[in-house]
Amino acid sequence: MDALAKNLSTETVTGEASIQLAKLRKALTELVDDKGEVTNVTLCALLSGGHLLLEDVPGVGKTTFIKALGKMLGFSFARVQFTSDLLPADILGVEVYDQSKHQFVFHRGPIFTHILLADELNRASPRTQSALLEAMSEGFVTIDHQSHELPSPFMVFATQNPVHSIGTYDLPESQLDRFAAKLHMGYPSIKRELEILQAAKKDPLLDIPPGMISPSALKDLHAQLEKIHVAAAVAQYVKRVVDASRTHPKIRLGVSTRGGVLWLRMAKGLALLNGKSFVTPDDLQSLAIPCLAHRLITHTDTKADAVVRGLLSEVDVV
Repeated sequence: MDALAKNLSTETVTGEASIQLAKLRKALTELVDDKGEVTNVTLCALLSGGHLLLEDVPGVGKTTFIKALGKMLGFSFARVQFTSDLLPADILGVEVYDQSKHQFVFHRGPIFTHILLADELNRASPRTQSALLEAMSEGFVTIDHQSHELPSPFMVFATQNPVHSIGTYDLPESQLDRFAAKLHMGYPSIKRELEILQAAKKDPLLDIPPGMISPSALKDLHAQLEKIHVAAAVAQYVKRVVDASRTHPKIRLGVSTRGGVLWLRMAKGLALLNGKSFVTPDDLQSLAIPCLAHRLITHTDTKADAVVRGLLSEVDVV
């Protein structure tokens, strides 16, 4: 077996899927240099079939990172630049009358893809943002009372900037809740930024290896994820944290049931990524901030990240 896959070689991940996953993990780690959390959370989203939101200041590589991931995966990939004049039909598609057939024919929009890059999602109007709700939750879109199934897997990787709020619309709680995790890229390390500056005229995606993981391998990994064991005590721990978020004095809106499910699925992805056949509280705790903080509505001047840390310290593991 390839040496890269040795740390993943267990009864949970075997064969070609193990090799491809290990190579993808190594390539992503090299791409973002020392940002292990970015790599792990991204791969957990991929393994669990979850959607991912990247939020950070402009120009730190959010879009490039997602485009690179799309190239590495080798699945169908589409990018939509969200703007204030974008309409739902620009994403979902539209019925067009075909004179030769004397009937309306549905022309699919860019959402009919495996990986959708929703770039600067918060620059679109609420009406356009809502066009993604059904797709992100159910894997379908409805046009003129007709439901159309999206490709499987279907994942949204969205970006937004936390500054320059003129012309932006905050994502509603219902949409934020559909994202399995929210990440902050941060500035590159000194070494990585020097490399980027020295290759400033070069296509940043030129050296990205394409198609590192096949659709069949990802399908196998998704099947393996469902076999990851969740003990009753671990599920009860998730429930206690979720309940505590709903009664915490610094929180106005706590974690939803969907949020608890996605947090647990992400933890199963982390267990799979690290070659384990079961989820531990450590898996959950390491993913708590990216999986839970963006779901909370806190009181003024209260940081969601700090509240999540407080919850973890206050809730008993057993």
